[in-house]
Order: sequence, then structure tokens, then C-alpha cells
Amino acid sequence: MSSSPTPVLFVHGLWLHATSWSGWLDRFSEAGYAATAPGWPGDSDTVALSRENSEQIADHGIDDVVNHFAKIIADLDVKPILVGHSFGGTIVEKLLGQDLAIAAVAIDAAPIKGVLPLPISSLRTAFPVLKNPANKGRAISLTSEQFRYGFGNAIPEEESNVLFAKWTIPAPGKPLFQAAAANLSPHSEAKVDTDNQGRGPLLLIAGGQDHTVPESITKSTFKQYRHTDAVTELLEFPDRGHSLVIDSGWPEVASATLAWMKDKGL
Repeated sequence: MSSSPTPVLFVHGLWLHATSWSGWLDRFSEAGYAATAPGWPGDSDTVALSRENSEQIADHGIDDVVNHFAKIIADLDVKPILVGHSFGGTIVEKLLGQDLAIAAVAIDAAPIKGVLPLPISSLRTAFPVLKNPANKGRAISLTSEQFRYGFGNAIPEEESNVLFAKWTIPAPGKPLFQAAAANLSPHSEAKVDTDNQGRGPLLLIAGGQDHTVPESITKSTFKQYRHTDAVTELLEFPDRGHSLVIDSGWPEVASATLAWMKDKGL
């Protein structure tokens, strides 16, 4: 009798809907995994409904999202492999540090506590939210121009506009405020247990042209794990931007993720 397939849980980041993982779900299911992509707390089932019900998305912080996925994991028969993008990458790092997964892949993950670089491009991407303290409790949408700068700068403008129209939803402002203040708060929700010696393997993926999470942030995150013997690896895609999980080049990133998982016996 064959064993059940290993679950793989995909976690989206700010401004993208969970259905943006659809191609990945097909690819990983074909590879023999039980792949799912639950939304964040407050997300509706579709992009359109999420846009219409943005008030449900508002005011959810990092720990709210972590606890939401921890409950989903608790209902599984076995611990999953986690794959997260942007703030979803931060979420999977926290869950892995809490030993709630057997491995994790964090793609262009938002900065965790201890990461010091604050590139100008990151500040520009976050400015539509951080410019107004009241946005901490709101759900904020990007314009197509803002999406173009933060996500689609490494792809043709036409493709960026298509992705914006197809996948974007409002995002809670709170995680951005929490990340911005992480190094000033001793109990920041952006803190990850990077010293966990017994956790499963972690792969950090960086896009070299990313404006939202420049590779300097990912490399600084990688250094935060230097005090553990647990497997932590870094993979760079020099010509890719923040849209690398949804644009026409996503299969290359998915294939690299699958190859890493196979190499680790997952």
C-alpha cells in the first residue's frame, strides 16, 4: 500500500491572491505532492471578491497569519513542506522555526528582525502604505504603476499590466509597519527562530532585479542563520524581479524548487 503524498503548502505575500499559485499547484501535483494554497485570514475565495471585501483583509498582522496557517497545518496528517513568496516567505520561515514543517522555501522573503539593509527601492515600494500611520489598520491596494515598480520591473510593461489585473488584491498594511519597526521592538512579530538547530532544511531564493525585496535583503537574511547547523541554502536568479512566481518565467523557479526538494530527499 503506497503512502500518502507529502503535503506542500503555498503561502502568498502582500497584494497577490492565493490563486496566483495555480500553475505551481499543477506542477507540484504532477510531481506527486499534495499541493494546496490557502489564503490569508480575511481573503475571499476569488480575486474579485477579495477586492470587493477589502475590509475583511484589513488589520491582520504577521502573527495572525502565522497562527492561521499553524491551524491549517494542525489539521494535516503529517507536517508539510512550505513554499512562500514575499511576506509569505517570512511566514514560512517563522513556521519552520517553530518546527511546524519538514522544510521550507522562502522566495524573495520580506525582511525578518535582524536584517539591516533598507534599500531605497524597498522604501519606495512600501511608501504607499507607510506614508500614512492610519494605514496600519487598513487594507491598501496598489496602482498598476506601483505594481510595475514593485513587482513587474524586470518584465515587459504589458505583461506586468496583465498580472496586475489578474492577480492583485488589497493587502493589510500592518505587516509592513511591523517589519519596518522590527529592529526597534524586542518582541517584534517579524522575529524568526534562526538559531533552531533541529529544524528542517530552508532554501532562500533571491531575485537579482527585485525592487521590493532586493537581493541584499535576502543575503542579509541568509546571514541571520549562521549560528545554526541546520541546512540553509541560497539560490539567486539574477535577472528576475518580485513577480518571479507569477510571470512567464515562473516554471524555472518552480523547477529549481522541485529539484532542491528532491536533492534533500523530500
